[in-house]
Amino acid sequence: MPDVVVVGAGIVGAACAYYAARAGLDVVVLDRGPVAGGTTGAGEGNVLVSDKEPGPELDLALLSNRLWRELADSGPDGPGPGPAGGGFEFEAKGGLVVAETPPVMEALADLAVKQGVEHAVVEPGRLRDYEPHLAEGLAGGVFYPQDAQVQPMLAAARLIRRGGESFGRGALMLRTGVTVTGFVRDGDRVTGVRTDQGDILAGAVVNAAGTWGGEVAALAGVRVPVLPRRGAILVTEPLERPLIRHKVYTAAYVTAVASDSEGLESSAVVEGTPAGPVLIGASRERVGFDRAVPASVLGRLAAQAVALFPVLAGYKAIRAYCGFRPYCPDHLPVIGEDPRAPGLYHACGHEGAGIGLAPATGHLIAQALTGTRPDLELTPFRPDRFGEETP
Repeated sequence: MPDVVVVGAGIVGAACAYYAARAGLDVVVLDRGPVAGGTTGAGEGNVLVSDKEPGPELDLALLSNRLWRELADSGPDGPGPGPAGGGFEFEAKGGLVVAETPPVMEALADLAVKQGVEHAVVEPGRLRDYEPHLAEGLAGGVFYPQDAQVQPMLAAARLIRRGGESFGRGALMLRTGVTVTGFVRDGDRVTGVRTDQGDILAGAVVNAAGTWGGEVAALAGVRVPVLPRRGAILVTEPLERPLIRHKVYTAAYVTAVASDSEGLESSAVVEGTPAGPVLIGASRERVGFDRAVPASVLGRLAAQAVALFPVLAGYKAIRAYCGFRPYCPDHLPVIGEDPRAPGLYHACGHEGAGIGLAPATGHLIAQALTGTRPDLELTPFRPDRFGEETP
């Protein structure tokens, strides 16, 4: 019998499994699809501190940023881009947030001071020192050296593999194509999962089902209001030489992240990749699980990217894809044991920040599972903070 069953083989589930195995627990990871087959596989790989307001999520992001760097440094390929970067293309490239008007620039600079993280205010005349191909007429920016990028599918796969290979035979096992249909209970306590392939007993269960985290929670009779928030990404043809050095986005992205709107919101987010293509985002809208992204949304993303980097007008977009961010109403993830269902731990609801926040989430879940004092206070992320109303 394993100590822990982790439901979900995306990046958060992979991190929970890795850190639990590292803490000496035997872990089984279950997923009805492949590794990184959900939101993780549709992500850009953002590891950001720049877009976080001061408070619990920024604290979580700073812890996670440090852990990502440790994972990259300790990986089989060591630090660096391409095939290195811990084996998952970790790039400590930094992020540049740009402002289109002086009032927005003032607000950006004020936010950076409040965040208290490492940053540099960039005057308009110095923007092209950071990004030579940026459009003219911008009012300035803020550079965040801690912002980074990973290849999310590689990262999830590497964490699961590393957990299985590094911490003793059988410490971490992966089973895909298995659907969780319910929970095994001993009184109020969760003692395992029911699946379409039989029951699996365990000392604890971690709900890391991403956008479907609310549905998994409901199987245990508890409410965790995770809703899908669709986002689309454009991918350009491979560029022969890198044109974009950092992760670059406009200040509107910060506003969109914090928005509660169900309607379409978009802002320019542009970054290169080690393989050559440029990734262009970002859009947000709550439309359930509808994957049909209108051409008008893709056109809007392209236009915003070209307005920020006019040089991109000379390249083709060769494909687009979409995914569903696991949105919580208060924009904070759900992390920790559920007092309404002891033995059930949640690690979901990270919206668009799950890739960046995964290591810290997994680390904190492992501490909770082993009764270790957590490195961060978990109260802001508690699973029962929403009440029982229908979302």
